[in-house]
Amino acid sequence: MSSVISELPQTVEAWLGYIESLHPKSIEMGLDRVQTVANRLQLQFPFTVITVGGTNGKGSTCAMLERIYGAAGYQVGCYTSPHLVHYQERVRFNQQVIADALLCEAFSAVEQARGDITLTYFEMGTLAALWAFEQQPLDVVILEVGLGGRLDAVNIVDADCAIVTNVDLDHMEFLGNTRELIGYEKAGIYRQQQVAICGDASPPDALLAHAEALGVQLKRFGVDYQIEILGSQHARYQDAAGELDIGTLRLFGDYQWNNAASVIFAVRALEAVLPVAEPQLLYALTVTEVTGRFQYLQQSPDVILDVAHNPHAARALRENLLRLRADLSHGQVIAVFSMLSDKDIASVVEILHSVMDVWHVAPIDHPRAAQLAYLQTCLSKNVSPDRIHQHADLPTALRTAYKNAAKNDKIIVFGSFFTVAAILELTPDQWAL
Repeated sequence: MSSVISELPQTVEAWLGYIESLHPKSIEMGLDRVQTVANRLQLQFPFTVITVGGTNGKGSTCAMLERIYGAAGYQVGCYTSPHLVHYQERVRFNQQVIADALLCEAFSAVEQARGDITLTYFEMGTLAALWAFEQQPLDVVILEVGLGGRLDAVNIVDADCAIVTNVDLDHMEFLGNTRELIGYEKAGIYRQQQVAICGDASPPDALLAHAEALGVQLKRFGVDYQIEILGSQHARYQDAAGELDIGTLRLFGDYQWNNAASVIFAVRALEAVLPVAEPQLLYALTVTEVTGRFQYLQQSPDVILDVAHNPHAARALRENLLRLRADLSHGQVIAVFSMLSDKDIASVVEILHSVMDVWHVAPIDHPRAAQLAYLQTCLSKNVSPDRIHQHADLPTALRTAYKNAAKNDKIIVFGSFFTVAAILELTPDQWAL
């Protein structure tokens, strides 16, 4: 469908169904179409903008920034993707999801502006979010890059600050199959005269070279700022402006300290336009939570949700599980697992098989879902058949795992945003039998 429809949808659900039909592909790299529609919408971006890219850690980094600037009293907009249960989660004002009426109005504005230009689902949503932000008196807007950076729809905005959290292998069919190729794409969100931050301790040479070619004065983790983990509940941040002691993070895992370090550097770098008092900064960091990032859904037995879906995230999950195992006097670690077919399933299993005692696998309800037979094939290379249990769907997999779990066991639901979403859509009485 390439022209504006005569009668616009009236609900969010109807709009989402419509925009899914606009483009034959879910992803099309390039900025020309999006930029043209943005120009027609006369988007001005009259607020400070922070763009966050990278392979993993984007959602946590956005959440920290959102919480910090909210605690400091600013009006904050935040755009992230994908959502877990409801699309409205993607667009937030002061940590509250966008109202349905405003979202429908935003979709309508983009639809009327695009004319015969085809837009993907993500492009339509990004333009709608940017339009909606401009209807509110915001001080700062935080934008998460959807895929890559250089050619992502978010990159039509010349941000005041850009953070690349890290670079690893994911979305290789679009970004390339090496860290160098992917690093080049991630560096595309940097601009001259902006705050440019890289949170990867060993960034690809291509990222550094592209940043230099853009004339960027890149600030790097481990070079311009660093963080020393002093224990599970304490760390010390340091940059040229001085040290800062940080208490317990609710976000679990050592890599979250690295994300926090990049956030602190960004906040300090933007101090002239968005001053934040140190107590507000510290408080916000220690209360930030993100759904699906090693999130405890319940305890005894523990049910933990993690959206880890690539090798880099799997290694972080492994570290978290090793820490849990060290604290366990007894009890098993039980996986409820599924992934999309275009992800590196074999590598994720290779990284995590030794820290899981039992696997419950089921297909995701999605067109790109990996087939049950393929999940079984990937697992069988490292896991004995008696430790693998197949199920028709993820709710059944969790229900069975929970029914058979002992009080001290840990059930880890992971492999995809869609895997976690399938469980979040359930009420406890639908699985905790």
